[in-house]
Amino acid sequence: MRIEDNIKLDYKNVLLRPKRSSLSSRKDVTVERSFIIERDTKLMGGIPIMAANMDGVGTFEVADSLIDRRMFTCLKKDYTSEQLIKYFTDNTPRSAYVAMSIGIREDDLLKFVTVQKETNGAINILNVDVANGYSERFVNFIAELRSNFPDVIIMAGNVCTADQTQELILKGANIVKVGIGPGSVCTTRIKTGVGYPQLSAVIECADAAHGVGGFIIADGGCTCPGDIAKAFGAGADFVMLGGMLAGHDEGGGEIITKYYATGEQWFDKKNETYNPVIESKKFVQFYGMSSATANEKHSGGLKNYRASEGREVFVPYRGSIYTTVDDILGGLRSTMTYIGASNIKHISKCATFVLCNDTHNRVYES
Repeated sequence: MRIEDNIKLDYKNVLLRPKRSSLSSRKDVTVERSFIIERDTKLMGGIPIMAANMDGVGTFEVADSLIDRRMFTCLKKDYTSEQLIKYFTDNTPRSAYVAMSIGIREDDLLKFVTVQKETNGAINILNVDVANGYSERFVNFIAELRSNFPDVIIMAGNVCTADQTQELILKGANIVKVGIGPGSVCTTRIKTGVGYPQLSAVIECADAAHGVGGFIIADGGCTCPGDIAKAFGAGADFVMLGGMLAGHDEGGGEIITKYYATGEQWFDKKNETYNPVIESKKFVQFYGMSSATANEKHSGGLKNYRASEGREVFVPYRGSIYTTVDDILGGLRSTMTYIGASNIKHISKCATFVLCNDTHNRVYES
């Protein structure tokens, strides 16, 4: 047993310090970025924010909407080969912004091979996603995948430490997903006691990845546009969002209306009675992909050797995803003008974090 006694940080523990800047307007900054994937000199370009491969988030409809903003999507895993083939052959520009997602089972690999063959190699980005990126089986899978598919951009995760980030990149991953347990509907830290505060994980893993020619995705833990800016400030190349992009029309899912008594009353003159004021609110189901709900839907239920590591919640129905996306990008542009970063790559160079006990006034926070 050993103890690391230096304090690790989450997004809620810091603020970005403003600095003098020559930028006069949010219109002056560039939120797009280009990446040269060194191993095979492939190019990725766009706004480096991604929709997570979760039910209600990583859908075809979300992907097509985010393409309009030149943003990325990792599709959920349960799309069939037939659905994926139809999607990727229907519109070839999707390959630049949309990743197919798989696990490390034999049938996952077979599905990828089938889709790649039937679409003439339309899968440009492959997201290999497991909860625990520390297993030898996972590392070996990445190495074999790189050997057999040298031209595919491989995302791999999840991990939260520098050593395993470098291990995955050296074995063939181009981009590593960083985050163990920070997500809004993830209970891994509660069930297992395992994890790493997300801001520190991003700082340490970004430094490790960049040293060996790779990139990272800050996956999980963002609750507001300011957290996304902090992730970029910590060195993240991409930021992946789940809960922040849930509850929209494009994610699908049943819209559920709930009714609440406000505690107020209104007077019915006709009957001369006071009646409670009832308000309606709309919600959409959202759950972690290791939750009991997800296991029931995709795996025939929880196996007797494992526990649920995710929540099922109802998030407010938010309408079109474009409204949320524009709010996120507006906040990010504002951050850049505050700290003097003219483009998104410079956020980490211009970032100075200030440790704090709290980040904002919560008096009217609902």
